[in-house]
Amino acid sequence: MLLETRFEIGDGAGLNSRNLEFLIHDTLATIDRHAWDACFKAEIERYDYLLAVEQAGLVGFEWRYATISYFGVVVAAAPIFLCDYRLETTLERGRLTSLVESIRKRIPRFLSLRLACIGSPCTECASVGMHPDIPGIWEADLMTHLLGCTERWAQMSGYGLFALKDVPMPLGPALSAAIHRRKFVAMPGLPTASLRVDFPDMETYLAGLSSSTRKDMRRKCRAASEVKVERVKDLGDMLPRFLELYHDTRNRSEWQFEELTSDYFTGVLANLPANAFCTVYRVGEDILAFNLLLHDRDRLIDKFFCMDNISGKPYNLYYLSWFENIRFCLEHGLTRYQSGQAYYQNKLRLGSMLTANSMFFRHRNLALHTVLRWVSPLFSSDGLEKQ
Repeated sequence: MLLETRFEIGDGAGLNSRNLEFLIHDTLATIDRHAWDACFKAEIERYDYLLAVEQAGLVGFEWRYATISYFGVVVAAAPIFLCDYRLETTLERGRLTSLVESIRKRIPRFLSLRLACIGSPCTECASVGMHPDIPGIWEADLMTHLLGCTERWAQMSGYGLFALKDVPMPLGPALSAAIHRRKFVAMPGLPTASLRVDFPDMETYLAGLSSSTRKDMRRKCRAASEVKVERVKDLGDMLPRFLELYHDTRNRSEWQFEELTSDYFTGVLANLPANAFCTVYRVGEDILAFNLLLHDRDRLIDKFFCMDNISGKPYNLYYLSWFENIRFCLEHGLTRYQSGQAYYQNKLRLGSMLTANSMFFRHRNLALHTVLRWVSPLFSSDGLEKQ
């Protein structure tokens, strides 16, 4: 679907449903790349990244893309994923999750709902894109129209639960108005950790940490001389080892939603040659850890750090990777290092701040919606128990 990416708003028709065209696309490939990216200028995880996710073959997920066009120009857009959502997904493993699993053996769909969700399981947050030339007075109405049309499409397609996943807080005025108008229920999600890189060099960064942390970091990094660090954009014959480390790390995690594939890693690197790379950590000939990262001119996103839990620990590779990523930011003038969700103790200790995220949801069945609203606090997690 090829569309113009620029337009001018004159004194003609105003914003109303008669001059807006809402479409759901089965694949991102039917949408013009520039038209999509015009609505997501501030995002790193835009068209090329989302297309790599779509083509990665993640089991249990389907992908859709909502657009609203105004006289042939895409003025608002949002990625959507479809899945059977288990409500205990965000919970730490424990007695409650064990109870749910035991009940599910007898009732397979217990606490499992068909979900249509704005966002992606593979992006840092949910984002509803809007053309930069949209007048501010239109924004709330346009956002409300997009959410309303997408929710109606989801209901007609058999998805009772409609949601927005990992929306950064506080909400912008337009999205806040749309959420309020559509009467969504909020549920706290995992915060995002990020570090402001507002220091000129590594010594200044270390000086800003507590004396005990600074001393500990210097001690931990003594093993760095034994580790070979390499930045690569093509995994080549390293891919099987990368997948082995990824699955080992994922199996140790308390939070498991999506399971990535080899096509995800190779696709992201291939689709974003200027904005994606892997850092490889070796001792001798053995790959002990790797890091998948995305960046633009201002921000570095740490997507996945995966490590051999036995062989990697003596080399303190988590901390070595942290300093390697900060070094990359300093080398390229980036001002923010975003290290993602969960496992916050070390991130806070190393100077990160947390940005709250929320999930917003509605169920088409009023009775079930009311029940979900009551029980949602039981299934929310901010991850801070990991400290």
